[in-house]
Amino acid sequence: MKYEVGNDYIKVFSKSQFNPVHILECGQIFCYTCENNVYKVFPDSQYAEIEEKEDFYLIKTKKPLFFVHFFDLERDYDEIKEKLLKLNIMKTPISFGGGIRILNQDLFEILISFIISANNNIKRIKLILSNLRRNLGEKIAENIYSFPTYEKLLEQDEEFFKRMGAGYRAGYLVKVLHEITPVLLDEWKTLDSQTLRKKLLNLCGVGPKVADCIMLFGYHRGDVFPVDTWIKQMYCYFYENLENREQIRENLLREFGDLSGYAQQYLFYYSREKLKKI
Repeated sequence: MKYEVGNDYIKVFSKSQFNPVHILECGQIFCYTCENNVYKVFPDSQYAEIEEKEDFYLIKTKKPLFFVHFFDLERDYDEIKEKLLKLNIMKTPISFGGGIRILNQDLFEILISFIISANNNIKRIKLILSNLRRNLGEKIAENIYSFPTYEKLLEQDEEFFKRMGAGYRAGYLVKVLHEITPVLLDEWKTLDSQTLRKKLLNLCGVGPKVADCIMLFGYHRGDVFPVDTWIKQMYCYFYENLENREQIRENLLREFGDLSGYAQQYLFYYSREKLKKI
């Protein structure tokens, strides 16, 4: 992975391993916008703009080292793809979305975001999170606000979250904010994946798919495989007709092992963009 870091920028030269469209549009993140082919990304309280140049992607930011970690730039995804390509099913999805990288996102922001994501669409999720930011966050750029602190969110009642557009998830948010703290979420990093998943499933508003998303996108666990409508459709298209999502998950974990999380992202992105047209 070839990249260069300056005082206020990162240049990513390995375009085969980094594509902001693939990374940001594959369902793992909601704090971004795109205007005139420039992506604006604002995780937590940070901010960056990504623009494609002829030979590299330019990431403009005041915190380049933060975004080196955020975009997981020190990891060689060509090695991951090489292993996955030994399975024929991965050839087309990797060719289609080869610039995907799994981001290193804030655990607390991931928890709240994916509780909101349950039975929701990306446009609606982004709107709800934007409302939370505008009402409780700090301004970090023009029309862009930081993610609210745990303390600010803890002060809110169910009616507030309903006004933000959370709907029935408003009650879940109030309850989960009394069940966890960012410190507790951080402490769970030491748990094995099976124990961690059980802990997450005990939280209000966290079902199997949301728990797996938190493990993959928040804890960066490779041995998880979130199953949603698109993955179920993919499984029925490429493997067999099966309705039980937990069984689909177990079957795919056996297939991909510790690389399950990476495989899931390539397969999800391909399925959502291509299989819906079949």
